Amino acid sequence: MNYSDKQRAFLSAKRRVEKLRAFYSHLGVYIVVNCLISAIRIVINLRNGESIEDTLFDFSFSANWLLWGVALTMHAFAVFVLPLILGNNWEEEKIKQFMEEDKHNNFN
Repeated sequence: MNYSDKQRAFLSAKRRVEKLRAFYSHLGVYIVVNCLISAIRIVINLRNGESIEDTLFDFSFSANWLLWGVALTMHAFAVFVLPLILGNNWEEEKIKQFMEEDKHNNFN
């Protein structure tokens, strides 16, 4: 393995780690923010005379968890499943393809 191959492998691994870090950051923010929002809603609803069951089973209470959870699921799919389907080096192959197309178009 020459220097160029090692450098490409390092950059590829670095991109994968950055994607993982972004997903875990997204997951952490999802948990913290939704817990805070839920706690605030519970306190406000209890002060307004509602029971804890009324608060927990209200759709508006769980809608934030559900809708943001869908976005988080799509992010997880892009990070963990898509590379299994497309392969780990599909980005590199696409870059090469686009560079070849540009090279071909510039010469014509």
